[in-house]
Amino acid sequence: MSVPFLDLKAINLSQADELEAAFKRVLHSGWYVLGGETAAFETAFAAYSDSRHCVGVANGLDAIFLILKAYGIGPGDEVIVPSNTFIATWLAVSHCGATPVPVEPVEGGFNLDPARLEAAITPRTKAIMPVHLYGQTADMAPIVALARRHGLKVIEDAAQAHGARYHGERAGQLGDAAAFSFYPGKNLGALGDGGAVTSNDAELIERIRTLRNYGSKVKYYNEVAGYNSRLDELQAALLNVKLARLDVDNARRREIAAIYNERLAGIAGLQLPHVPAWAEPVWHLYVVRHAGRDALAKALAERGIGTIVHYPVPPHLQPAYAAMGLRQGDLPLAEAIHREVLSLPIGPTMTDAEAVEVADAVRAILAA
Repeated sequence: MSVPFLDLKAINLSQADELEAAFKRVLHSGWYVLGGETAAFETAFAAYSDSRHCVGVANGLDAIFLILKAYGIGPGDEVIVPSNTFIATWLAVSHCGATPVPVEPVEGGFNLDPARLEAAITPRTKAIMPVHLYGQTADMAPIVALARRHGLKVIEDAAQAHGARYHGERAGQLGDAAAFSFYPGKNLGALGDGGAVTSNDAELIERIRTLRNYGSKVKYYNEVAGYNSRLDELQAALLNVKLARLDVDNARRREIAAIYNERLAGIAGLQLPHVPAWAEPVWHLYVVRHAGRDALAKALAERGIGTIVHYPVPPHLQPAYAAMGLRQGDLPLAEAIHREVLSLPIGPTMTDAEAVEVADAVRAILAA
């Protein structure tokens, strides 16, 4: 059985009629940027995330960047980030002129280790940015408590965590502000690019609304030197359709993850995702670790099973960050994670039979 890593076509065709109706509504409206569709989605996504406010922007990177800019973070400032994450987390900090300060993850897990944070705080630190990697929230309570003691902002990178819960509370309002991505492969994915910021801070949201639209509240009158980063009407309309079914899709992802957890248990050398009691992940990705990751991925590909490595090179070893002077061995936990992780197929249109096929293939390959 051939099993794709993620069948985006099947996911979107499962709501084809509703998506096509939304497209036609926007097409015939004659209004394509910052109109009623975007406002409706912002209201709906704020409510979904248990946040008071939401502002739609062009993509997930811009969402992080605009939060940092709205907080006045810039040259000379530092922002604590995870050592293991997609590089966009770091890039947003760099684009503000600030410096990303990497902190290692918890042993045996993927998210920021709260116990390592205090040692990274300096007089220049302005914010801590935990990433809810692979759809599971970071341990937010100790992170927020530490930030409050030091007067720091907490910015959630929730790009992979639409609907994830921490002690029963949704991602998106666990810190001071949260950034989401609606890249097509996300649990809540557009048919193009898109992003959003959620927060309970009305003043922050108002600053971001101004920044995203050329620094303007009134057309052609510019209060600040802003940017062009707007969630367009078409993507907002499509996202509103998909938002209505997000919890159902997330529940299906949990069912696939449960099959993997059961059928992959006990395989020597294979580390399965650890889920703390306080976490309710949405399984954006199902990520295993194995020292023979590359050989495993190759063998699965030969059987027609798609996998992806998220991510092969940690940010501190990317050429983009060579100037930081960090070398191989400086962040050993992140380096080991990036060397060993493999994402198995998971998605709301996967069948039980496909999940069983993947799990049994992994077991057979590693047994051999």
